[in-house]
Amino acid sequence: MRGTPVIISTAVLAASLVATGTAARKPPPLKANATLNGITVFGAASLAQAFPAAMPKVRYSFAGSDQLAFQIEQGAPADVFASANVKYPDALYRKGLVEQPHIFAYNVLVVIVPKANPARIRTVSDLARPGVKLVIGDETVPVGTYTRSVFKKLDLNAALGNVVSNEPDVRGVVTKVALGEADAGVAYWTDFVNQRARVKFIAIPASAQPTVAYSIAVSKSAKDPAKARAFVRYLGTPMGKRWLVKFGFRVPR
Repeated sequence: MRGTPVIISTAVLAASLVATGTAARKPPPLKANATLNGITVFGAASLAQAFPAAMPKVRYSFAGSDQLAFQIEQGAPADVFASANVKYPDALYRKGLVEQPHIFAYNVLVVIVPKANPARIRTVSDLARPGVKLVIGDETVPVGTYTRSVFKKLDLNAALGNVVSNEPDVRGVVTKVALGEADAGVAYWTDFVNQRARVKFIAIPASAQPTVAYSIAVSKSAKDPAKARAFVRYLGTPMGKRWLVKFGFRVPR
């Protein structure tokens, strides 16, 4: 089942930052998470803060969604697969490797720059300026696919000539920008929220935003399908949604 696509404006981004600020009260983690002991969740790198905070007693493996999907195809022991797009879970479902996927969260793309912003980047169009050092996700990882979609919509394919590194997941993008190894990168809003002490963000126009939908599915080879389904169900509860919103995600209506 698909949720309603979410397009987030700059104003909503700002409001989201307030809502996810350090002063905001965290919801309690899943009280019954002890019952989930033993399951392994493969999750997109951008979920690496939210999932363990909500359900800390689960084993996690975070990486690019493309890498995780490939590992599942090769027989890796995952009970749950949470991807930063719908493409990979749907592909695994067609191959009979996971149960029916569904969307559980949405994200949005932003340009991130180091706090000092040495390249003086003010708009997304500045990414195409000569000499700008840009880092983005590899074309096979969701954040990289989304980034290239934005460039195409804004007629900014020239920005690809400034790419100094294609990263295997969004954490690589954020790390390089935060360390000043690049002038800018394209990442998710949630990554900015988690690293806002080290980077600043520049909004990408809503008209150019792709639908960044996160899809989740239980593996057909799950050792304990009941526990795996309990994990997935929790994300759709009011408490689970509160955790996602706390970390900057939007949730289906």
